[in-house]
This record gives sequence, structure tokens and C-alpha cells, in this order.
Amino acid sequence: MKSILLLVCLLIGLNAHAEGLAGQVKSFIEAQFADNANVTDVKVQLRTPASRWPQCELPQLSLPQNARRWGNISISARCGQERRFIQAQVQVMGHYLVAARGISAGSKLAAEDLKLKTGRLDTLPARTLTDSGKAIGAVSLRNISPGQPLNPVMLRRAWAIKAGQAVQVMAQGNGFNISGAGKAMNNAAAEDSVRVRMASGQIVSGIANSDGTIRITL
Repeated sequence: MKSILLLVCLLIGLNAHAEGLAGQVKSFIEAQFADNANVTDVKVQLRTPASRWPQCELPQLSLPQNARRWGNISISARCGQERRFIQAQVQVMGHYLVAARGISAGSKLAAEDLKLKTGRLDTLPARTLTDSGKAIGAVSLRNISPGQPLNPVMLRRAWAIKAGQAVQVMAQGNGFNISGAGKAMNNAAAEDSVRVRMASGQIVSGIANSDGTIRITL
């Protein structure tokens, strides 16, 4: 009888321990998305048996730097010198961008080309866009079908300057400003580096502004 009671108590203790750690892991994962307004719900399913979990009440949980935060992941759980890994599946619901209509290659995207959709973010291709600011004004590199999730590999930023274009170069230094004319030697989006052949034949490098001018800081 005593052995049965001991076994029951042991099982109850294990279950309580597992439930406690499961809650800690869930809270830890949810915290990874606390600042992401696009995420609406997070579900965590633990795959590692409780018998292989660390035995302390409050293990130190962590994820490798730059590791995925959803899908099948491995969480480090440290108790003093003991370190174990907990396998989990993380499902994340949230908003993401899709094409509101068919978009032809070479088209510059406008707000009406985009719409937000809600679904499982963890099942989408890596780097699927959730911020319309990163798509509006960009140029499509391929034909995009209606409802297709948008991804940075499909887009490029619009050129502020094109190779061969006549440009105005403005150099700024401590207490002086100098301007001159030249021709751009490469395409560049705003804030990209661009090389310019000046009227004198000298080649300089600067940063493209959104208005098509080039700035050089001396």
C-alpha cells in the first residue's frame, strides 16, 4: 500500500512539475512576440517527454541568437551546470501581406496593390512581409498572382538614380558646401552608395537622396 501511495505521489509531482515548466516555456515563447503587433496568437506544443526535462523549478530558458522563433524549435533549459534541450512546435497566427490583385513584373507597388491577410505565419515562406511600408513604392521583379504572399526576393526598391543620369552632387564639410554636376555610374535606390563621374573626369562616391541628388560628407 505504501509503495502504491509513493508511486501516486511521484506521478502527481511529475505532472505538477511538467505543467509548471510547460507554462514557463509558453510564457517564454510568447515573450518573443510581445513587440510584434502583427502576431495575434501563439500556441506551443512541447515534444520532449517530461522525464527528460531539467528537474529544477525555474530553469533558465534561452534560444540561440538569430534562431527561428516559430515552427519546430529547440529551447535551451539550464539548471546550474545541467543543460538540456526542450523540443517544441510553435504555431503563430498573425497578419501578413498578399497581393490584392495581379501585379506585373516591373510595376511599382501602390497601397491598392496590397492587402493584409490573417493566417499561420509559421507555415509561410521565410521573410514574408508584414509591413506595407516595405512594399509600397517597391518594384516587382516578377509577375505576382492575386493572394500570393509578398516576399523581399520578389521586390526591389525603386531607383532614385539610374546609371548615366545627370546628377547634382553636394559635398558638405565643416562650415562649407560645394555642389557640382556629373553622371551617375550605377543605379541606386535612396540611401544606396553611388559612384559619379564629375565634369572634370574625377570619380567620386556618395549617397543617393530620394530626390535624385547625391550627398558627400567630407
